[in-house]
Amino acid sequence: MLLANEGWNNSEIAEHLTINRNTVIRWRQRWQNHSPQLLAALAANVTKRVQQQMIKVILSDAPRPGTPVGFTAEQRVQIIALACENPKDSGRPVSHWSPRELVDEVVKRGIAETISERTVRRMLDEADLKPHRVKYWLNHTPDDPGAFWQTAEHICSLYQRAPALQSIDTHLISTDEMTSIQALERLHPSVPMASGQLERQEFEYTRHGTRALIASLDVALGTLVAPTIGPTRTEIDFATHIETVIETNPTHLWIFIVDQLNTHQSESLVRLVAKLCDINDDLGIKGKSGILKSMKTRKTFLEDPAHRIQFVYTPKHSSWLNQIELWFSILMRRLLKRGNFTSVDDLSEQVLAFINYFNRTLAKPFNWKYKPCCWTYDKTPLAD
Repeated sequence: MLLANEGWNNSEIAEHLTINRNTVIRWRQRWQNHSPQLLAALAANVTKRVQQQMIKVILSDAPRPGTPVGFTAEQRVQIIALACENPKDSGRPVSHWSPRELVDEVVKRGIAETISERTVRRMLDEADLKPHRVKYWLNHTPDDPGAFWQTAEHICSLYQRAPALQSIDTHLISTDEMTSIQALERLHPSVPMASGQLERQEFEYTRHGTRALIASLDVALGTLVAPTIGPTRTEIDFATHIETVIETNPTHLWIFIVDQLNTHQSESLVRLVAKLCDINDDLGIKGKSGILKSMKTRKTFLEDPAHRIQFVYTPKHSSWLNQIELWFSILMRRLLKRGNFTSVDDLSEQVLAFINYFNRTLAKPFNWKYKPCCWTYDKTPLAD
């Protein structure tokens, strides 16, 4: 209508807007048919809002002929509700509905006399339902929510203070193991990407075994410290890794953030901390007495803030609180997912080479967005 008002003819408008000339004629005729109403409204000095509503009605699509709606709103609601039910409640020994099974059940229940799978799929799409997909989650309620959030707050506070701790020779380290890393060798070389074509990776592979990586992330610097990779991740392996990390600055203070795995609260670790902190007290006997008696007593000793080497334990089911997990995801995306490893030794060499490369070129502190001031002690962190 605007182009016509500027003097363009139907063919020029159609070419400019890349539409059919008959479409231009039809809309111009419709505008012409309604022009007396618009002129009368202008003469009556109606408000600008009323004029806009009249124009909107004129330029809106008119009702079109076609097949009448085949299903009522009530039927649609019943079909969607059925799709949200457990199939086992309908006597079907499957974990989720397929469109064909929904069609059968709709007819069986008398919701509709007939319906096609295509129609069912369209209804599911419109309702944004995907019965064929599933997403894992953990429905976990802490035994003591107050203690849970206090620990989370403490760890987040440590992350925020990491640069300040670094300035006084205190290293904040996030540590964990990445186990069962497979050395997979592709049977044939990958085909490199080309214009319009993704890289194609051979589907078949040969397994050469697995390795376990024990990694420690310096929170203030974003670098990996003294990584170790080997066939096992026993308590001796973990304690040896911790000792290797501490040897990089043997006189400094160290705070390790770890989960509550039993190897992180072991006798070997207690004896290591006692040795490095010059603690000559009787440690007792594992399973019987003293500091070594139980995992609880060993944990209490390792958590002692008076020690030069201290461990802070994340609550159960809280891997998201340990920054090293973020780095493990980087390793998986950048190397392991598409890597090709001819042996476990080759896997170890490539992982260590990536860590050296990461420390030189990519390392930087993670931008930790959880803040202690944003926590509540009964539910979840508030939005930033």
